[in-house]
Amino acid sequence: MAITNFHKYKLRGYAILELYLDGIIIIAGAYGSGKTEIAINLAVNRKRAGYDVKVADLDLVNPYFRTREAGALFNRMGIELVIPAQKWLQADLPILSPAVSGLIRQAGQLTILDAGGDDAGATVLAALADAFADKTVRMLQVVNPYRPKTDTIDGCLQIKGEIEAASEIAINGWVGNANLMDETTAEDLYSGYAFVSELSRLTDLPLEFITVAEELLPELNLNRFQTPVLPIVRQLTPPWRKAGVIKANRSTKN
Repeated sequence: MAITNFHKYKLRGYAILELYLDGIIIIAGAYGSGKTEIAINLAVNRKRAGYDVKVADLDLVNPYFRTREAGALFNRMGIELVIPAQKWLQADLPILSPAVSGLIRQAGQLTILDAGGDDAGATVLAALADAFADKTVRMLQVVNPYRPKTDTIDGCLQIKGEIEAASEIAINGWVGNANLMDETTAEDLYSGYAFVSELSRLTDLPLEFITVAEELLPELNLNRFQTPVLPIVRQLTPPWRKAGVIKANRSTKN
């Protein structure tokens, strides 16, 4: 089931269905699903669209590839980023600063919460129950069908159940992030889209958007995707690889 509240915008001459998300959005998923890269690119995408965007890095499990790595980029773009206090950045326990609760209680037009991977990372969300009490919160599960655990429908549903149990919040939408890093082809993206579309159909939960590495856009027939597309400029890279350049002032709307 794809959402229908969208319009088209231009990126390098390609007409793409623009996603529409606002309010408090939690990005969750299996470890290694790409959720943090998505959180960063989603924040940038919506900021360029004119949204007031705030981001909270709630990943207290994974010491690498966290949303906070995009701090300098967010600062240039005027995106508010809240992270745990410095003394808790490497903590093993789910310790949150009052700033996180404050961000939720005074949410922006779009407030993105990047949760940690698997059920262990989602546990921290249960500690925010009081802050969520009078808020409408949506949690989206990122699925990469080319990763272990989420390469089958049953695997995706198992992860879903574990995240929901740990966070005490229901998953109510899917994000397709089909990729094999540098080996990804157009056919991989088409097959991945078919997989998450079937997952959406079977669960009756919307496929909110899929992701496509920006450099692959010229190789794709975008008409094959009946859901919004979030172009990804990779920011979280190993030390030997340079991150993609995101310009703060790029205009994407018609």
